[in-house]
Amino acid sequence: MWRGYGDLRNFTCGLGLELNEMARKDRKDVALLIETSNAYARGLLHGVVSYVREHRPWSIYLAEHGRGDAPPNWLKRWRGDGIIARIENTAIAKAVKAAKLPTVDVSAARLVEELPWVETDDAAIGRMGAEHLLDRGFEQFGYVGDSRFNWSDWRRDSFIERVHQAGYECDIYKRKGRGRGWEGEQESLMKWMGGLGRPVGVMACYDIRAQEVLEACRRMELAVPDGVAVIGVDNDELLCDLSDPPLTSVVPNTHKTGYEAAALLDQVMSGKKVSNAGRRIEPLGVATRESTDVLAIEDRDVSRAVRFIREHACDGVNVGDVLREVPLSRRVLETRFRKLIGRTPHEEILRVQLDRVRELLVETELPLSVVAARTGFKHAEYLSVVFRKHVGVPPSVFRHEQGK
Repeated sequence: MWRGYGDLRNFTCGLGLELNEMARKDRKDVALLIETSNAYARGLLHGVVSYVREHRPWSIYLAEHGRGDAPPNWLKRWRGDGIIARIENTAIAKAVKAAKLPTVDVSAARLVEELPWVETDDAAIGRMGAEHLLDRGFEQFGYVGDSRFNWSDWRRDSFIERVHQAGYECDIYKRKGRGRGWEGEQESLMKWMGGLGRPVGVMACYDIRAQEVLEACRRMELAVPDGVAVIGVDNDELLCDLSDPPLTSVVPNTHKTGYEAAALLDQVMSGKKVSNAGRRIEPLGVATRESTDVLAIEDRDVSRAVRFIREHACDGVNVGDVLREVPLSRRVLETRFRKLIGRTPHEEILRVQLDRVRELLVETELPLSVVAARTGFKHAEYLSVVFRKHVGVPPSVFRHEQGK
């Protein structure tokens, strides 16, 4: 029975202390064995942070870490609740196993196969790189990878498959300069590139390798992008902008990858059984910069039409506007356009528009009405219908699934 305000106050304070103690006990201690030295890994970390902010709080343990570094010493004594790790070497794998804690792997190396893992969709990345170069009219292709990494091989195989589907061949660079440093690698790259036809579209497995390709082009005085167009992966904006010329790059959805890894770990720490089957997160698109800003199409009329579309599709132009730019009938333009590009002018307009819609949905929080206006659609309702027809889900669902 209450005796007055003092008793109620004492009860409330006691309840508050009890709830605070429960909250402290409920807060999980999670170690992030993810490097902070590159844009890809930092994107993963941002995704983890987003999950934690939207759900239950975690106490995060993160040391400054480089790719391939040994596990931190504190992990041997650490008594936490879970780990998200880029298990890139046997030392990390051994440390994670020894910890005997719920763990999610975010590396393609798969050194601890029994763990659940989340990885970017490397096959989709390879296809996207090939599509980008094919869209620019290239008929000769090269791939520069790094055989130390599974993801490089997966991207390579998918890139080659898509090039072959289009009826073309692809030269693969086999690294020969390892162990001889930067200069040895440059000599090897230049020798390989000297044997390629021109013009050629080259995909590198990630931005650092692409930067090496661009340096080899500079030393050989090869014109980029007219003679050699180069595309990387990761969209590391600092690296891409420092490259000469600025580097085009496939944009992996690292934010969603990190977010999904955190969600998986949360399930495992809650006692749920989770499959060790890989979860692959599709890339967001291509950030186009000067290193591929070219059309390797000999048909000047089609080249002019394609450039006009890519510059003005989001202004709401139609095929009639394109025809006013080139001295061709609609039937002739469509025939030649389809032969060289694989699409009609109308389909190309729509493709450019929808690519930009995807970018705005993922990179901004603009309302759909503004997105529609910025991409050449008359109103949001029509955009929703078209987007769902071609992408398979409404814009709102796409935005949510991609982490916005």
